[in-house]
Amino acid sequence: MRTQDLAQSGVGASIESQKIGTEGTVAMHLMPESAVFQTRLGALPIATYEAGETVLSAGSRTGRLLILKTGKVSVVKENVEIAKVAEPGAVFGELSALLNQPHAADVCALEASQFHIAEAAALIGDDPAALLYIASVLARRLDSANQALIELKRQVQAGQSRSEIGQTINKMEMLLSPATASLVYAGYPYDPYA
Repeated sequence: MRTQDLAQSGVGASIESQKIGTEGTVAMHLMPESAVFQTRLGALPIATYEAGETVLSAGSRTGRLLILKTGKVSVVKENVEIAKVAEPGAVFGELSALLNQPHAADVCALEASQFHIAEAAALIGDDPAALLYIASVLARRLDSANQALIELKRQVQAGQSRSEIGQTINKMEMLLSPATASLVYAGYPYDPYA
């Protein structure tokens, strides 16, 4: 898609050019404008969950995307809290929607929390800005997890202690949350929690 087509489509993204190396190669980066997505959120209904209420249940299929407006939630997978999230704009239910599978974790309100609620198929299918925003959230999460995996492999190769390696694994789990895949200790010969 050309820059002009992108702008006309209402995707709400900007193209950023940057010169790479000495050969003059230009790389184009699609930069989602979260402000455009945030504006579109205003049209969505709001749901409020009180402290202690379950927002999403592992194993359920809601077909919804929940975008945190205010509040704080806990993400729990297999009875282990893998993250606390308070960042407005955090998206929940995206992997369930994109992969057509049940939610993989419980999301519980730690305090009164408000969410923009959207039918996943409609928002993702009809709103390129929403799809781009969600894709960028997932890409950042994956990039951070990849960096943590590199750190983990270096720790294993250096023979660092199980507790240090365990901390890195915890970091990876947080970076991937609320991801659907459980962390497999790739290249790691033993479970640091055993």
